[in-house]
Amino acid sequence: MAPLMSAWRVLRRGWGACTSAGRAAIVVCAASWLLGLRLGWQELFLVTACCVIALLVAVAFVIGRPSLDIEIELDPSRVKAGESAAGRLVASNRSRARLRKLNVEVPVGESLAGFEVPALAAGASHDELFIVPTARRSVIAIGPARAVRGDPLGLLRRDAVEQTAAELFVHPVITPLDSLAAGLQRDLEGQATRDLSSSDLAFHALRDYVAGDDRRHVHWRSTAKAGKLVVRQYQDTRRLRLTIVVDGATASYQTAEEFELAMSVAGSICARAARDQQDVYLVAASHAVAAANQRRLLDTISRGTLADQGQDLASLTSRASRKATDTSVLMLVTGSVIPFSAVKHATVYFGPDVKVMAIRVEPDAPPGITRSGDLIVLGVRTLEGLPALLNAVVSA
Repeated sequence: MAPLMSAWRVLRRGWGACTSAGRAAIVVCAASWLLGLRLGWQELFLVTACCVIALLVAVAFVIGRPSLDIEIELDPSRVKAGESAAGRLVASNRSRARLRKLNVEVPVGESLAGFEVPALAAGASHDELFIVPTARRSVIAIGPARAVRGDPLGLLRRDAVEQTAAELFVHPVITPLDSLAAGLQRDLEGQATRDLSSSDLAFHALRDYVAGDDRRHVHWRSTAKAGKLVVRQYQDTRRLRLTIVVDGATASYQTAEEFELAMSVAGSICARAARDQQDVYLVAASHAVAAANQRRLLDTISRGTLADQGQDLASLTSRASRKATDTSVLMLVTGSVIPFSAVKHATVYFGPDVKVMAIRVEPDAPPGITRSGDLIVLGVRTLEGLPALLNAVVSA
């Protein structure tokens, strides 16, 4: 039984190494041999012999596994949409024998780049340079590379896949913004909330002592006057922590370009917040991150994609409220199609102490600022118009 299983595995690997032309050659070989036996035509046996010889020669070309190390380097590994990155492929012969010429295929996003590696002596290497153009925000997977061995007739093909791969982050186009910290929070010690605590910076009032209170907060002068222990009551304060949620629902946007504008808006705000050394929790449609580093924030935006379900503004904001419980400023970025009531509903997941601002990208509408209660809504027509709108809100 074991020999039969081994033979079956060998046959499966052999059939998998055949190209469509190789499989056609095998079918022609078998058919001509059977017909030759039945009809007695010598010409059919000649066809069979030619097919067998061609397949044996092809086996000689693909037998063995190439001892090839392939490395992929990118410079830079992060670019802005519309820029190009330079790539370098280094193929090294790690064996002690000479390696004959072969092809190397490298997946670049959804396309495939092919390189021809010449014959290499033992320990020798070969470099190939290539350019990766970019058109829009994305993460382009480059690799893993495949060393391809084949025969001149294209009957057989064997791939040796190298597991090394690289990612090219294409960041969105962003626009410079003035600092937002001064307008969103004017208190250097933090923004006072309505939550009371027994220890903080913002003094609120005095209250009677209860068991468990820290004796350090006893107000002795008031205690002497009242004849009973009185302690200080404080208001919780917090540093400015910005939460940005980018709507990831396909139905919220009229076009894909509108979604890209929303990502550019979020990227511009993230870049400014990182320069202001603010803590940011970002939900960029399908991906989220908590960081104060511009590169990590823009990398997350590069990965964000639209979805038909599960990424509507309310769902993403609800998720953010559970992760970023210390949020002081919430910014919602969405498209022009979403109803205003849906934007308003998404704000209920955060408490009344959180300042909320919504940004709707509306390429076909004039820019403007509207208010509905505590909610500020910015209508952004172009990325270049974002700084003026934010400055108007911050300075108000």
